[in-house]
Amino acid sequence: MLDELKYTIEKAIPGATAYILDPYRDGQHLQAVVVSESFDGQPLIKQHRAVMSALSAHLKEKVHAMGLKTFTPEKWNQEKHQYNLETE
Repeated sequence: MLDELKYTIEKAIPGATAYILDPYRDGQHLQAVVVSESFDGQPLIKQHRAVMSALSAHLKEKVHAMGLKTFTPEKWNQEKHQYNLETE
């Protein structure tokens, strides 16, 4: 399911790279980190709404909770060291 969520976000958000995490390994309490140039100049609430809108069907049926962090590529380059994610 994590790959499905990643695909859904990357398809809906132009130029996005998404990382989906399942820190509790329960498939219900997930976290998403999404990086996209399309977030540049957008308020955080608009960035989050774009991602959550893309995931609305999954959130209703399959996921109990989704933590979300969104970044522009510039901001991600400054902060990615705080996350233990494999990046290209």
